[in-house]
Amino acid sequence: MESPLVIVDLDRAPAREPDARDRDRVVIGVAAAPRSAVEGYDVLLTGVPDPPSPWVWCADPQATARELGHIVESRPAAAVALVQVLRMGGGLSVPDRLVLESLAYSALQAGTDFRAWLAAAPPRTPRPAGTPVRLGRDGSRLAITLDRPWVRNAFDAATRDALCEALQVAVADPSITRVDLYGNGPAFCSGGDLAEFGTSRDPARAHLVRVHRSPAALLHRCAPRVTAHLHGACVGAGIELAAFAGRVVAAPDTVIRLPEIGMGLIPGAGGTASIPVRVGRERTAYLALSGTELSVGEAVRWGLVDEVGETVGPTAGSAQDTVRH
Repeated sequence: MESPLVIVDLDRAPAREPDARDRDRVVIGVAAAPRSAVEGYDVLLTGVPDPPSPWVWCADPQATARELGHIVESRPAAAVALVQVLRMGGGLSVPDRLVLESLAYSALQAGTDFRAWLAAAPPRTPRPAGTPVRLGRDGSRLAITLDRPWVRNAFDAATRDALCEALQVAVADPSITRVDLYGNGPAFCSGGDLAEFGTSRDPARAHLVRVHRSPAALLHRCAPRVTAHLHGACVGAGIELAAFAGRVVAAPDTVIRLPEIGMGLIPGAGGTASIPVRVGRERTAYLALSGTELSVGEAVRWGLVDEVGETVGPTAGSAQDTVRH
């Protein structure tokens, strides 16, 4: 099997013609300074600070390209699936992007890389919540709060279902003009609940459930009215879902990361549909392939976050309902 990776030194190489073999390879371009009219690359790295999109700054672009190469070589199925989904997604509607992402995610769930990661992961005990999502209504404003602070609001099936139910209220009620999305406790959302990873033995069925019960799809439908208030860990689903919001406010302590490639997966909570709209597919690919932490300042410069500010939860005196599962 050919290498799943191509690294091109754009300062040395002549103009590169499209290669049919690139369909199943990750193509990384490296240049000392960014240039325009560069197409056909999944990631573009440069040593110039604060470069224009789609370029990513790094202190040593060649070294970073090699590090990404090691990741791609170690997780080829997930890395190639990621860039394929991102490339194809550019021509699809958001609902169709979500279906495409889910299909690829389910395929990777049955793959050897994910199964190997799962076998090596320490066992975790589920710690469910009776009320994983809380609702507060104050006139035309709806506050939705993820409420599993003891696991940093890790996203389990019960939280997914409860969030869907909460968002359906916003979608169905046109009198709600503002939706605020919060996370209770030290973090907005630390990503998928690892205690549930691998518990589904039927990836095909999991795909159907994922598409049918999709907080991402519901967030997309009411996005202009939604403000996501981020703080602490915003990992995996934590940033994938938040990126659908029409406005994203992040506290200075916010940490953003996409760790799924290291597990042999791709983002599966809508990240390949939401994040590219804000930052482009190349920067999305870099975040997912590298698994690196993105600072709040960089997130603002990229457009993943709209504003830095202290997040304030729902008003203490507002009426509180709960979504139970």
